[in-house]
Amino acid sequence: MNKKYDVMVIGELNVDLILNQILGFPQIGEEIIADNMALALGSSSAICASNLSSLGLKVGFIGKLGNDLFGKFTIQELQQKGVDTALIIIEPNEKTGATIALNYKEQRSMITYQGAMLNLGIEDIKTENLKLAKHLHFSSYFLQPKFHDKLDGLFKMAKSAGLTTSLDIQWDPMDKWEIHLEKILPFLDIFMPNETELLKITGQTDLKQAIDLIKDKCNLLVVKRGNKGSILSYGGKIIEKGAFINAQVVDSIGAGDSFNAGFISKYLSGGKPEECQEFGNLTGAISTTDSGGTAAFMDLGRIKRIAEEKFNYFNH
Repeated sequence: MNKKYDVMVIGELNVDLILNQILGFPQIGEEIIADNMALALGSSSAICASNLSSLGLKVGFIGKLGNDLFGKFTIQELQQKGVDTALIIIEPNEKTGATIALNYKEQRSMITYQGAMLNLGIEDIKTENLKLAKHLHFSSYFLQPKFHDKLDGLFKMAKSAGLTTSLDIQWDPMDKWEIHLEKILPFLDIFMPNETELLKITGQTDLKQAIDLIKDKCNLLVVKRGNKGSILSYGGKIIEKGAFINAQVVDSIGAGDSFNAGFISKYLSGGKPEECQEFGNLTGAISTTDSGGTAAFMDLGRIKRIAEEKFNYFNH
């Protein structure tokens, strides 16, 4: 059965003001210089949606924006990448969220104003809209408090509508890491934390122990590890794959979201989990070749050129 969308992304929306080429992170009371600045499409959800579209998938988005310049910029950026924005809700009395990101080598620090994303909740999600898609991806649980204790309901709704599902929890700015995984995982096909996030939510200090703690409750668990690659767990197997190394990283913003896009796109095309993992490693690396998480994903032709020229992907 043909669907309007391959993927419906539900999540936060904001812009990123990115400061690159700094000499370090500023101390309190000090001022430093950035040699490069960019205003870009921000948010884990939007970056993933944009890059899924650039990879050739039909993508819809449900989120909330303010009726302001940043909101208009976000809509424009998503539409330029081919993402359908018809289901995005404009809140006339709210401001669009924004993140200021400081990049130093492969490290980053961020400050986020949540804005309209705070008001997105399960009551905004209609079953008939979910039925338009094959797959649901949700990101940034901790930035969207109206989904707390209700995310399992969203995934249950999606599974009842016939969708496959994926989740990237992202960072918890409050450092509480309270999430009821035991309620969510039965309705989840792909769980996609990074290494630090998995350690935080399991309360472990050893990655192997953290994986062992939840692997039997997951269908597919894939743990992102930056320049150390990723670890995949499914069907009693643990597979480690090294990263595609970019010797000239522009910035690492959106690399994890780009990994998600690659993994999901390969998954929906029928790829084996190991193939999805490898392609996720590739798209995560491609993201670091340009700024802001989406600039390297202008179109499928450019993605393939970067994959071949920088990472020798199509020749191995």
